Amino acid sequence: NCETFNPIGPWFVTADEVPDPQALGLRLWVNGEPKQAGSTADQIFPVAEVVRYLSQFMALYPGDVINTGTPAGVAMGQPDPKPYLRAGDVVELEIDGLGRQRQVLADA
Repeated sequence: NCETFNPIGPWFVTADEVPDPQALGLRLWVNGEPKQAGSTADQIFPVAEVVRYLSQFMALYPGDVINTGTPAGVAMGQPDPKPYLRAGDVVELEIDGLGRQRQVLADA
């Protein structure tokens, strides 16, 4: 993520709409091809532990966003030539109960 750039959505939900934050499916496609699939249950640190840890160093307020990373399948972990994103690529990300977002990459 870069300063002023952190696409989130397509909508927000409240905590009562997410029965178990450790049981959310995560999926990502690039140009319609599945690249990542996993669950928050697969993450190294549970969501509650991440919140607890961060709150030792900074104040957290309602509405704050904590980015936790993604499941296995990132380009850096692939064999050469690495399939890095390029202008024109379409990236779609879906999280159970939170919807799907679509980003079209452009030249910087």
